[in-house]
Amino acid sequence: MLETIEGGVRLHLFIQPKASKNEVVGPHNGELKIKITAPPVDGKANETLIEFLSDYFDIPKRRVLLVKGDTGRHKTVDLLGVDAPTARELLKIP
Repeated sequence: MLETIEGGVRLHLFIQPKASKNEVVGPHNGELKIKITAPPVDGKANETLIEFLSDYFDIPKRRVLLVKGDTGRHKTVDLLGVDAPTARELLKIP
């Protein structure tokens, strides 16, 4: 779900597109579930996810990197400049 990498943290996410609002739901089968309002069409869900995480962690969008899962619901995202304790606190995960 969350691991420390050099310069930040890596999140393993399960994305639910076309939701009523953008929100972090919580742990889901070993991943972190996030709801996104955008549909999974032409990368709109990925763009919305990056923008949402940028706002959520208050970091520039260039520090949110989609590492894996361009077209699937299971995604791996690196957040540069965010330490693990801060990420755990913001995401409310142990």
